[in-house]
Amino acid sequence: KALRFGSPLTNGECMRIFQRLFRLPVFLMLSYAGLISVPAIAQGEQLIIAHERKLEPIEVLGDRQEDHPGSYSVLDAEEIANAAADHPAEILNLLPGVNIEMNSGQEHLIAIRSPVLTGGAGQGSFLILQNGVPTRAAAFGNVNGLFELHHEIAGGIEIVRGPGSAKYGSNAVHGLINVVFPDPAALNGLALNVSGSTLSRYKTDMQIGNGDWGWAAVSLQKDLGWRDFTGVDQQKASASARFDFIGWDAVATVSGVSLNQETAGFIRGYKAYRDSDTARTNPNPEAYRDASSLRASIRLERELGPGTVTLTPYALTQDMEFRQHFLPYKGIEENGHDAVGLMSRIDIRHNDTLSFSLGADASYASGFLIETQPEPFGFFPGDTRFPVGKHYDYQVDTRTGALWGEAEWRPHPDVSVLAGLRGEAHDYDYMTRIPAGISGRFQVAPDRSDSFSLLTPKLGIIWQDIGNSAVALYANYARGQRAPQASDLYRLQSAQVPGQVRAETLDSFEVGARGSILDEVLVFDLAAYQMRKRNFFFRDADGLNVPGGKTDHMGVEASADWWLVPDIFRLRGAASWSDQTYAFNRPVGRAGETIISGNRIDTAPEWLADMQAIWTLSDKLEVSLSTEYIGAYFTNADNSRTYPGHVVFHARAGWQINETFEAYVLVRNLTDLNYADRADFAFGSDRYFPGEPLNATFGIRKTFGR
Repeated sequence: KALRFGSPLTNGECMRIFQRLFRLPVFLMLSYAGLISVPAIAQGEQLIIAHERKLEPIEVLGDRQEDHPGSYSVLDAEEIANAAADHPAEILNLLPGVNIEMNSGQEHLIAIRSPVLTGGAGQGSFLILQNGVPTRAAAFGNVNGLFELHHEIAGGIEIVRGPGSAKYGSNAVHGLINVVFPDPAALNGLALNVSGSTLSRYKTDMQIGNGDWGWAAVSLQKDLGWRDFTGVDQQKASASARFDFIGWDAVATVSGVSLNQETAGFIRGYKAYRDSDTARTNPNPEAYRDASSLRASIRLERELGPGTVTLTPYALTQDMEFRQHFLPYKGIEENGHDAVGLMSRIDIRHNDTLSFSLGADASYASGFLIETQPEPFGFFPGDTRFPVGKHYDYQVDTRTGALWGEAEWRPHPDVSVLAGLRGEAHDYDYMTRIPAGISGRFQVAPDRSDSFSLLTPKLGIIWQDIGNSAVALYANYARGQRAPQASDLYRLQSAQVPGQVRAETLDSFEVGARGSILDEVLVFDLAAYQMRKRNFFFRDADGLNVPGGKTDHMGVEASADWWLVPDIFRLRGAASWSDQTYAFNRPVGRAGETIISGNRIDTAPEWLADMQAIWTLSDKLEVSLSTEYIGAYFTNADNSRTYPGHVVFHARAGWQINETFEAYVLVRNLTDLNYADRADFAFGSDRYFPGEPLNATFGIRKTFGR
C-alpha cells in the first residue's frame, strides 16, 4: 500500500496486515492437518448424494430435486470442461434466467431472475455456496463473489432460480449458486488441463486423486490483459478427504483463492465501446483489486434413531483491498471478515407417503471495513463533499441463528406436496474506530446494535409422469428474505438516518413443466414466475442511497436439449423473457433522477438467450457453434438512456486423440463485434465495460492413470 500511494502505514494498519498474514497460514495448516490424517471424499452439505454413488448425474439441492417443485438448472462436468471458462460468466450464462456481466479481469455483477444488482443489493441477493456451504457470512457479501469459487475443476454447478431462503436462509433471495467438487473416485492418477489464448491469457488446472478416498486440485491463471495496464494473477487450491470419525461418515474439505489484478475502469461517452482503440484504453490505470479467501468444513453424517443426522461445522476467512474506480473520488476500500458456523439437519422418512427434514444453523462472524480517499477531489472548486482521509473505519460482529423444517407428503405416487418454514435471527454489534459525525457526503454513525428477524415459508406441488409420460407439472410459492448487509447499515451517507434500512422481502409464485418427449430425444424445462420485492435498498445514478423501494418481476424461462440426429447433431440452449419494473415513485431529488412506478429497472434486459449447435463428426471430433444474445435495456432508472443489446458468436472444436489426451480450440467473438459487457449511466455519463475482441484459446487435456 505504501508503494502504491506513497504514504506511510500507521501502526494500526501494520498490525492488521500482520494479523491477516499470520492467520491464513495457521488456518491452512490446521485444515491441512485434518485432511491428511485420514482419507475422504468430496460432498456438499444438503446435497442428497449417497457415498457410493458418483456425482454424475448430479442430485441437486435438497428442495430442488426432479421430484420437487421449483426451478433449477444443472451444469455437469462435461459441460464445464468443454466451456473451459476463463471467467464464471462464460459458463453460467448458458443457463436460463442468468445474466452475469463481466467487468474487468475477474470482476462481475450477478443477475438471476433480477436486474444486474450492485452495492449491498448485489452482495446480499444471491447465496453463493461451495459444496453446499456458504462462501461468506450473510452480512459480508461480495458483488464479485464468483471469483472465490473453484469452478474450473467443478464436477457440477447447480443454480436455483428464485427464492431459496426457506431452507438456506438470508441472501437466497433471487437465487443461489452451488459449485460441487468432483467425485474423487472418478480419478485415479493425475489430470492436467493447459491452455493459452491470443489475448495472452494462460491457465493450468491440475487434479490428483487415488481413485478412492482423496482428491486435490490447483488452478493457476496468468492474464496479461487485453486493455491497457491490466492483468490478472489468480491461484486456487482445493482438497478433500473422507474418513470414519467415531462412527460418523466424515468429509473434510479445504479451499483457498488468491487474486491480484490491475483493473481497467469504465470507458465513457455515448457508444464509446464501438471504437476499438477506445475500448482498449484504461481511464483508471491506478485501479487494482487484491483478494484472498480460505474456507474449511467437515461434513459428518450417520444414521441415528429414526433418521439420518448431518452436521457441518465450517470456518472461513476473507480479506480484500481495491480501488473504487467506479466512484468519482476513487477511494480505497479494505474489508475482511472471519466466520465460524454449524449447519445441522435430520432427515426422517415416516412412511412411503410422509417424510420430514428439520434443521438448525448458527454462525458468528467479525468483519471490518475501511474506506480512505487518498487524493483531493471535487466536481467544482470548493466542493467539500469528498474529504481526503478516512471516510469509514469500523468493525461489525454478527450472530445468526436459524431453525427450519420441511415436510413432504405424497398423497399419490405421482403427486408430491412440499411445505417448509424457516425462522432466522440476525444480531449486529457495530463499533466505529474513527469519531462519529458527518463529513461532507459521508456519515460515521456512533456505536450501535441492530437486530433483524426473518420468516420465510414455501409451499409447492408437483405432478409427475403426466399421462404416463416423462413430463412433470409443478406450482410453487416461496419467500426470499435477507437481513441488510453490514455496508447497508453502517456505510452511511449524510442524509441517511441510522437504522432506516429494513430486511428486504421477495414473494415469488411460479408454475412450470419439465421432462422429456419423443423417446427422450427432446429434454425441456419451462417456467413462468411473478415476484414482488419490498424494502429494496439501492444506489441511484449519482451514487445516493434509496431506501424502501418496491419492484415487480415477471418472466418466462425455457431451456431445451434436442438430438435432431441421434448421436450426431443436437441443438441446445436457453431463452428468457422478463418484465422488471419499479413499483414506487421517487420525485426528482438530489440525484436529479425521477423514478416512476412502472418504469423498467435499469440493467434488466427484456430478452436473454444462449443457443448451441453441436456436431459429433466422429468418435474423435466434435465441433460446435454458439450464439449469445443480450436484448436492449435501459441504463438508468428514469429510462432516458439505453443500450441496444448485442449478439455474439463463438465456436469450439475438440479432438479426442486417444482415451487420455484431448486437444481443443475455442474461438470467442467470431465476428469481432464491438459490444459492451456492461453498460451503465451514472454521474451524468454513459459508461461501458467493453467486451473482448475476437480471440482464440488453444488447450490440451491429459490424464495419467484412470
